[in-house]
Amino acid sequence: MVTAADPEETRTSVWLTARPAAPARRRSEAPSGLDRERITAATVRLLDAEGLGRFSMRRLAAELGVTAMSLYWYVDTKHDLLELALDRALGELALPAAPDPKPEALSESPPEAGSEAGPGTGPAAWPGRLRVLACGYRKLLVAHPWVASLTAAYPNIGPHARAFDATLQRLLDATGLAEARRTGAHLAVSYFLHGCGGAARRLPERDFRLALDVLIAGIGGGGGGGGVAGSAAKTA
Repeated sequence: MVTAADPEETRTSVWLTARPAAPARRRSEAPSGLDRERITAATVRLLDAEGLGRFSMRRLAAELGVTAMSLYWYVDTKHDLLELALDRALGELALPAAPDPKPEALSESPPEAGSEAGPGTGPAAWPGRLRVLACGYRKLLVAHPWVASLTAAYPNIGPHARAFDATLQRLLDATGLAEARRTGAHLAVSYFLHGCGGAARRLPERDFRLALDVLIAGIGGGGGGGGVAGSAAKTA
């Protein structure tokens, strides 16, 4: 559900549907100066300015100075356009480079709140890079509050979403965890990041970073029986 007013319906993701090209004669009738990229960019700006609840194709058309029907030359539904806007926003996130192939140990000392890394968590270490990724995602949610709602409403399988997920997977591959534990860590990080969406603008930065440190400590402790995860396993 995108908004409370939207009826339940079965939808196919815009990323899974090949849109047939319009015949040449009809393409010549399409509004000049419009394309999918420009429409998507305008959608992001409008969502930032007015929010998801007020978004409509008519409002977007007015913003672009065209008729609402002209937008449907480029997208089939409003849902398709919202999916495109979601992935465009995710494309603003700077993804950290892939970590060194050798698994790296977790630092005993998490960084101070307000810093991206600390001792043992420099640019080459997976904990530091995971912090950069997580804090960047939080900033994205603050800049685009509607992203959290659309992430929950749609499959979120656009190219930028897949790049984000692949980056997270590479970071977790560098932890040295067994495959099953890596899968659990991937779910934990994903739920943590998506779950903070509703509270992103209310949760103090220091509290967010402290919670992130606890999560990373738990992941780091899962490799060799130490830390949070290791202690839990010993008492099981």
